[in-house]
Amino acid sequence: MKSTSPLFLVMAMVVAMGGSAHAQPPSIKDFVARPAYSTARISPNGDYLAITVENGDQDVLTILRTSDLKILKVNQLPEKKSVGQFVWISPDRIMFNAVKKMGGYAQPFSLGEWYAVNADGSQAVPVIFRGTRDATQRGKTVGSESFSLLDTLKGDDRNVIMQARYPRSTEGAGTEVVRVDTLTGRRTSLGRAPKSNCSISLDAAKEPRFAVCSSSRDESGEYDERTELYRRDGQNWTLVNASKSDGKHLSVSRTTDNGTVYAMQDDGKAPAAVGTLDTASGAFNPLFSDPVAEISQFIWSTDQNSLIGVVTEAGAPKVTLLDEGHADAELYASLAAAFDGEKVDFSSYTEDGSKILVAVSSDSNPGELYIFDRKAGKARFLMSRMAQIDKKKMANVKPFSFRARDGRLIHAFITLPNGLDGKNLPLIVNPHGGPIGPRDDWGFNPEAQLFASRGYATLQVNYRGSGGYGKAFQDAGHLQWAQGIQNDILDATHWAIDHGYADQERICIYGGSFGGYSSLMAPIREPGLFKCTFGYVGVYDVDMMFKKGDIPESSNGQRYLRRTHGSDSQAWLDSSPARRAAEVRIPVYLAAGARDVRTPPEQTELMNKALIAAGNKPEGMIIQPGEMHGFYGEEARINLYTEMLDFFNRHIGTGTVSVGAPSRSN
Repeated sequence: MKSTSPLFLVMAMVVAMGGSAHAQPPSIKDFVARPAYSTARISPNGDYLAITVENGDQDVLTILRTSDLKILKVNQLPEKKSVGQFVWISPDRIMFNAVKKMGGYAQPFSLGEWYAVNADGSQAVPVIFRGTRDATQRGKTVGSESFSLLDTLKGDDRNVIMQARYPRSTEGAGTEVVRVDTLTGRRTSLGRAPKSNCSISLDAAKEPRFAVCSSSRDESGEYDERTELYRRDGQNWTLVNASKSDGKHLSVSRTTDNGTVYAMQDDGKAPAAVGTLDTASGAFNPLFSDPVAEISQFIWSTDQNSLIGVVTEAGAPKVTLLDEGHADAELYASLAAAFDGEKVDFSSYTEDGSKILVAVSSDSNPGELYIFDRKAGKARFLMSRMAQIDKKKMANVKPFSFRARDGRLIHAFITLPNGLDGKNLPLIVNPHGGPIGPRDDWGFNPEAQLFASRGYATLQVNYRGSGGYGKAFQDAGHLQWAQGIQNDILDATHWAIDHGYADQERICIYGGSFGGYSSLMAPIREPGLFKCTFGYVGVYDVDMMFKKGDIPESSNGQRYLRRTHGSDSQAWLDSSPARRAAEVRIPVYLAAGARDVRTPPEQTELMNKALIAAGNKPEGMIIQPGEMHGFYGEEARINLYTEMLDFFNRHIGTGTVSVGAPSRSN
């Protein structure tokens, strides 16, 4: 990387978002309060800022004037629908889709609806929606099909290009590219995919050019990930790559306005590589790959024509600039130097690249927004995500790696309370959900920071099956719920003990979703290691997982369950904490959402009954009305963490904390 001097940053605060520093440890409410924004985007001419804001189980879209952050319009959808993806389609018009949130541990699902509105709230149009058809709305009403945005058509303030999926298509090719008028909802077909289950990419002329078609079935109907890449020439599709025969998955990420085709190639072993694609021969020309970590983020030039850098996150984020001589790469390097120790993201930018919305965050910083004026060479502070949090008093997150008992390289993080020496601490082992795909990262984690503020270290493990380390590492988690994955968690716990961070007599385990499963299974696997366990919205019975909840409702979900659990009913029993409750010989607390469809509350109730029958009645059980797979309500979360901290304190009490005594304050 070229050596560049840091830019002079003017940190002019334009909105007061918080008060004085806390003399006492931050309250539970400080950590569970909704952030000021989730995602932010600047308009093409820089006049407006759009941000999504959490409001319980509903997210709203707020439009502000960039100059003074005055709120112009709050877009809130009816029927508890949330705003999901959003994008500026002209200097003063924005388009967004509707999603339904399912809980903090489950990804929202798209409702297939899209809306467009001007920054001031005028010309609000339901571009694509579900509802009663009539003569005026027929063109924009949808049934089971879903729509995703492909291109906003620079220079065209009215139309966009979208991809439509028709799951019950009678024409075989269930994906179509359409041009959509955002004022009338009228759709014009631009072409269909070569077969079913495809995603289409556009070329520089904004025509359908590539299709990646996928399947999760093999010849016997069981789970097998296969992809095919097709190229469109005129009206005909030509097969370019097939993973079954070529041994590699090849997909197109983006075609820039200058015609460069960026693609990803994955051999199913090492993490995928990014490169360019020769459109004539189909040859892949690699630009970057990491032997351990997948690319977590692409850094594009402000004209969107050049990939100037990538981010990988085996541990802490690592930025690799691919074109150091590019003006935008030099600017990125300068901003990164100015915000030393923080992760810097070109969140969005104006069409001419003169103003850049810069997002800054770290392990101790929940996030801040700045607007960088390229002409002036200055950055102006806009707002903090959680201004009530003093980042100088937050804990630091230490990434580390180790070899599991079978030799596999595992990455993990330990959060160490601020103000303590980091030695011989009470430890909360906090396995994440999933287990196939999700992961922990180095960034600010309100939950771990809450624990640290009360004097607890927190251990998070990217066990086998976690995302971010390549397909082979992720696939290694299948059929390993009770064995290999738990081994990784247990081995990481011993690493923390052996390196002096954890007091081996004061360790509890807590997690949500699959983490809730691990919280009951890990103490079964190694009796005596943990002094207490807290299971949250967890899975405790594998047989029930095949029968209740939203996963077995689809054929893909059923194939996934068979792949990750097999079909041996005895193995299901051995892998189910509820069937081995007599082996859980430590204090237990359970919590679940009454409306959870991913891990229904019956899972928690069964675990509770099994523990009672085994003579180990849980110290408490919360079945929270109105909540889903991870609580949204602030009051519900305050109660959850109040009970949790009291539970931990009873069994591994901290004695000394970094910034004050444990607090039950709200």
